[in-house]
Amino acid sequence: MINSLNSTTMTLKGDKTPFLTYNVLNDIPFIRHAFSTRLGGVSKGVCESMNLAFGRGDDRETVLENYKLICSSAGFEYESLCGSVQIHEAKVQRVTKSDRGHGILKEREWQSADALITNEKDVTLVTYYADCTPLFFVDTNTHAIGLAHGGWRGTVERIAVNTVKAMEREFGTKPEDLICCIGPVIGKCCYEIDEDCANHFKAITEIDYKEILTPKDNGKYMADLALTNKLLLINAGVKEENIAVSDLCTKCNCDLLWSHRATGGSRGTMAAFMKILY
Repeated sequence: MINSLNSTTMTLKGDKTPFLTYNVLNDIPFIRHAFSTRLGGVSKGVCESMNLAFGRGDDRETVLENYKLICSSAGFEYESLCGSVQIHEAKVQRVTKSDRGHGILKEREWQSADALITNEKDVTLVTYYADCTPLFFVDTNTHAIGLAHGGWRGTVERIAVNTVKAMEREFGTKPEDLICCIGPVIGKCCYEIDEDCANHFKAITEIDYKEILTPKDNGKYMADLALTNKLLLINAGVKEENIAVSDLCTKCNCDLLWSHRATGGSRGTMAAFMKILY
């Protein structure tokens, strides 16, 4: 068990089943949020010990027990969970109380949903990660919330912007009222991509690609997923001072967090959780 955390942006909480929270979101009274670690679950083998994804080799009942453990530790109602359907696209799904249990306790009904939004207090949003970018959205005026998953494809397809626009459309959210948090995600220190992938980042017209890509001598690049999403949020109207970026790289902290690159793909999966309290 890791009892301390070298982070200025996030706090490690929980005892037997630890989880991370954003310091800035801890100050917002009408929400509860959490980001799981790889610790404190009952999974065995390559997924040991906290794995929250089905299809990674875990028995279904084992994964459900992990959900019960993290919900108990972080303060979420197990029956209220609503899971995303992540296929590295940029679709945003509005969810309601009727979607409780989706993708976890009952079968999936959507083909794609890399972001979830809601303005109802009886549902807990759940999205999944193991190097990709978690994005938290909290509207301090309407009390609507959102969670998004940004892999490199979702990032360059502007999942961050799509989520802001969906909250504007569905809830009347104003971008300047949003508090957004980014990460934990694989950092620029560890995220090497090839030329083909880099060309997708270069095609983001709102951003000077020299800010987010650093060329290497071998023809590859180091890419900054967190900064890319931050710059896209700013371009969408979110105030820079309202955006917090985690200082935790998933690969550098692979003793605490699941990293696809650090494990060569033999891994479990973490989840972000958020619900409205009132």
